[in-house]
Amino acid sequence: MKFAVQLYSVRDHIENGNDLLDILGKVKEIGFEGVEFAGYQNLPAEELKARCDELGLTVVGTHLGLEDYLPEKLDETLQYSKTLGCKYIGVGGAPHSTYEEAKHTGEVLGAAGVKARELGMDTYYHNHTEEFEDIKDGKNAMDIISEDGCKLEVDTYWSFCAGIDNTEYLKENKDKIVLIHIKDGVDHKPKALGEGENDLEKVVDGANAIGIEWVILENDDPEPCGLDDITRSYKWLKENF
Repeated sequence: MKFAVQLYSVRDHIENGNDLLDILGKVKEIGFEGVEFAGYQNLPAEELKARCDELGLTVVGTHLGLEDYLPEKLDETLQYSKTLGCKYIGVGGAPHSTYEEAKHTGEVLGAAGVKARELGMDTYYHNHTEEFEDIKDGKNAMDIISEDGCKLEVDTYWSFCAGIDNTEYLKENKDKIVLIHIKDGVDHKPKALGEGENDLEKVVDGANAIGIEWVILENDDPEPCGLDDITRSYKWLKENF
């Protein structure tokens, strides 16, 4: 089990490319072994890759927009991601409220996944709470989006908010799941791990049961700042996994 951090969690420390390069060093100092990007601050992939290699950080994944996986941009996306060394490339969310929207999102990411797999990568979708609501014939957006080959990154706080038993969901969908987000929260407001209401024991049990390689920390609303927040959460990870 290895721990990464979604860099959206420390966005308050990143205003430009130099900040991004600097924050990579800081998350490594905290103890994280990997990162998931949420934007590149216009830096070349080669520069980011060199910095991660220097620090011994693995680029676990990236959150881009659905438009980056459309045919006209896909080659550029794949080349950048391949240079970074990503094994998985995904989106932090995309249209999913209706069957047609969810199906389109799944088809775009599924088709992109076919080309990504030729380069040793794969595509994934990251959920929020609404993706677990039934849309059509007992299927929710997660079911529909993953029908055409797109993998899943399960955000285990938003699934908890949707009433999902995380242990059972992870086990039942292990063949679709490539990454998980771990976070805590109160009343849909994210918190550092151990400071909220999420049933984190079920997340730990589920992650262990399916043998997930990477557990990715994320906090959409860190307090008092990103680095302080993820430091507290990293301590929880080390004590509870």
